Amino acid sequence: MTGKAALRQSGTGQSPRDGLELVYLDVARIKPYEHNPRRAPNSEFERIKASIRVDGLGQPLVVTQRPGESDYLVHAGGNTRLRILKELFAETDDPRFATVACVVRPWTREADVLLAHLKENDLRGELTFLDKALAVADAKRLLEEDGTTELTQARLAEVLTRSGYGLSQGLISQMAYVVERLRPLLPQTLESGIGRPQVARIRALDRAARALWLERPVDTEAEYDQVFEVLCRRYDTPDWDIANLRRALEAEIAERADISIHAVSIEIDARLSGRAVDASPRRDDVGEAGGSFDNDELISDNGEAAPVNPSPPAHTTKSNPRPDTTGTTDASTERTRTDVSSREVDDEDAEAEISSITIGTPARGDVKSLRARLWTLASRLAQRNGLGDLVHPLSGQGLGFVLRDVPDPALVDQLDEEALAQVSMVWWHLAACAELTVAPLDALLPALPEESVLRRALVEQDAGLLFASVWTLDPGHTGYRLWRRLDERDWQDLLGLMDAYRALHRTAVAGNQNLWSPP
Repeated sequence: MTGKAALRQSGTGQSPRDGLELVYLDVARIKPYEHNPRRAPNSEFERIKASIRVDGLGQPLVVTQRPGESDYLVHAGGNTRLRILKELFAETDDPRFATVACVVRPWTREADVLLAHLKENDLRGELTFLDKALAVADAKRLLEEDGTTELTQARLAEVLTRSGYGLSQGLISQMAYVVERLRPLLPQTLESGIGRPQVARIRALDRAARALWLERPVDTEAEYDQVFEVLCRRYDTPDWDIANLRRALEAEIAERADISIHAVSIEIDARLSGRAVDASPRRDDVGEAGGSFDNDELISDNGEAAPVNPSPPAHTTKSNPRPDTTGTTDASTERTRTDVSSREVDDEDAEAEISSITIGTPARGDVKSLRARLWTLASRLAQRNGLGDLVHPLSGQGLGFVLRDVPDPALVDQLDEEALAQVSMVWWHLAACAELTVAPLDALLPALPEESVLRRALVEQDAGLLFASVWTLDPGHTGYRLWRRLDERDWQDLLGLMDAYRALHRTAVAGNQNLWSPP
């Protein structure tokens, strides 16, 4: 009985299909398909190899032959099995691995071979969204070369459906966005295997930020593209978090449009959800009584940001120490709470005030608006100095914000001495403005993560832990290490922060209010 007949009789592998015959080919005459959609190594390679070593190949390879070539290539899947057979023959010289049963399909066109591999790999669930997107882009290119006409996305969807690989025009559009827009900017993120939902979120954010950028107008579209590219590359890691990109875009738009980060955040939220929101600044409301948000309304969980030129971002995993001293109280504290709340106005006026904060504007207004101003200025200053994740709004009390932790210790390795000194001194300025070392502990703890170094230092009243966690320079070096190094934006925000701090305290004293009374 011939090998071919034995194969048919035993049922090993596949019976002839569509009139095709099974043939035995030398493995040396078969090449893997060079455009295989799956680019990552097969995670099951060793298990498959062990199985083939013992039992041989369970089914024939499907191969084809390009016109004018004597060798064959894998037609639909089988690249891994072919590689294993070649390795086993090289390792053992066992004739079992020298030849392989094959179904030979006649050649049609290059795009058909690519689509056959794409369908086979996709059915096995072995492809990332990037793999599929690249394969569809290659298929489009090959189909256009074969037909000499450009394919629209709708037309490509029709052609792929007729070829047995149905995709909607919308999905093809997402894939094109990945290949043309994101792949050069987020290679690590895409290679890590993010799927279509994450890509859709990035694209929606890109569209919303672009539209807001042009509508304000912030700058040219080319400038937006440059900023988007820089920020994507900055946050491109296998542990992708879209919140980082959003925060950075919001900060950049806020800075260039001279509006608050919160105003940008609510506009982007509105665009992402399909709502129409008018958050345009109303300059005549600046500093007027009652014109601000409560600080817990100032920003969403993913609403903080870092612009194009900050130091490496810090992560919120530690906290700072502070002595357990309480703020000053007086007998009128209780009766003044009602007075403060009665002067607060609706959210629309609050939004306008926050949107109107500008560099160099003298601080004025009621307690609520000044707290909002402090929060916005602290956020901008922190975000441009790699501390954006550490600034957290404090609702209805204190100075309007707190720091959640000390700077990331990784910055010691990432920054040179001059940059590290600047970041450390900015942190200390923010800590001073937030009154971390004198504020009532009960007011701070809800905002501090359990694992933070800052929280532990405050609870244990361990100032040494704080000084060990944040580089504490000689105060006499403040001018040399910080003031001369800050760019104009940071310098104006720092001055504005200190001015707002003083104005808030003057306003509280004039109104007989205790800033640290519970809301």
